[in-house]
Amino acid sequence: MISSYTEAIQFLYANLPMFQRVGAVAYRPDLSNTIHLCEALGNPHRKFRSIHIAGTNGKGSTSHMLASVLQSAGYRTGLYTSPHLKEFTERIRVNGQEVSKDFVVDFVNRINPLIHELKPSFFEITVAMAFDYFAQQKVDVAVIEVGLGGRLDSTNVITPILSLITNIGWDHKDLLGDTLEKIATEKAGIMKPGVPVIISHRQAGIDEVFLNRANALGSSISFADDSIVVKLQFDSGATAFQIIQHDEVSIEQLKLPLQGLYQRLNLPGVMNAVELLRTMGFSISQPAVIAGLELTTIQTGLKGRWQKLGESPFIYCDTGHNVDGIREVMNQIALFQYQQLHIVIGMVKDKDIADVLSLLPKDATYYFCEASIPRALPAEILSDKAKAIGLKGMVIKNVNEAIHTAKNSTSKNDFIFIGGSTFVVAEIAGL
Repeated sequence: MISSYTEAIQFLYANLPMFQRVGAVAYRPDLSNTIHLCEALGNPHRKFRSIHIAGTNGKGSTSHMLASVLQSAGYRTGLYTSPHLKEFTERIRVNGQEVSKDFVVDFVNRINPLIHELKPSFFEITVAMAFDYFAQQKVDVAVIEVGLGGRLDSTNVITPILSLITNIGWDHKDLLGDTLEKIATEKAGIMKPGVPVIISHRQAGIDEVFLNRANALGSSISFADDSIVVKLQFDSGATAFQIIQHDEVSIEQLKLPLQGLYQRLNLPGVMNAVELLRTMGFSISQPAVIAGLELTTIQTGLKGRWQKLGESPFIYCDTGHNVDGIREVMNQIALFQYQQLHIVIGMVKDKDIADVLSLLPKDATYYFCEASIPRALPAEILSDKAKAIGLKGMVIKNVNEAIHTAKNSTSKNDFIFIGGSTFVVAEIAGL
């Protein structure tokens, strides 16, 4: 019998393969384990309404923003996301409050016999735990973010009231496919018969994948950016967002705490979702929409999305870790005026390392590090690959030591960026 939260988490880490730590070996390309777990728990995922969100980039931000809006509208809202940054309990929230550690202990004890029987992955267990918790907490609605892909993701046992798909980009090509069309097909796997689906923004060559799937299922489909436009406003280094819906300004100046320029791609999907939810009987006022969006980080605890950590010098971090994510980060940095750019970077082994490195500026100073997980790319290897294309810097394996060295090497007019991997950001002290 497990008696403490620490013991429960250690048990899960020790006995279950975890994709975030070890990569593809932990990926289970079918839903059978999740189905068995849910059946043993009385199918908790059928006891609450849910919204399912997939995509390559932006699904985490979209999930948190939409959950915050629903919470501000007065709905008891569940939120399931992954991976966590600091603490396992971040993955499962109700109205922004993390799942209790006592519940985690109780759940692991209850499910222990099935763990030995099914030998599920870490993600399969956490999905089942989230569904069980949301049912116990009697949520009005839960926002569920997929872990990887969509069609074969453990979360795909749900039948949501709404599906939403964000950006499609290059990531996990070994598991999801070697073309954007194949990746989009995997993401489109979350669509269900008769369930409306929103695509955050159109992407050439991919739209047909979603249209064909929606037509086959008899599901209505909308491309959010057909009717919703987001314009950026810059003032004293801060970004505000103007939202135009159906050719009319609906929010003049949204002061979103998520300051990344890439939120312009996510906001149309969120606003379109609100429109659809209203047609389903949800009472979501415009003040609740604005409050929910502007309180996203406070109400949901979201961290690591173009987050400011310091000034003089500027210090920012971001969890972007693939080609599209890093490209957006570079566009964001280009908006600032600074003397010298310092980049603290670490990556994982199964990413498109060469493609990401090709996007980085050659005149920056680099500090190559590695997160404390088996999946991390050794800092020496990252450094060698970077040097081969003209990126220069030093190897400092420990993330926080690398940050400390960067800080000691800068003037107040410089800029420090920390990223390359979600797990590098997760290890930032004090985040």
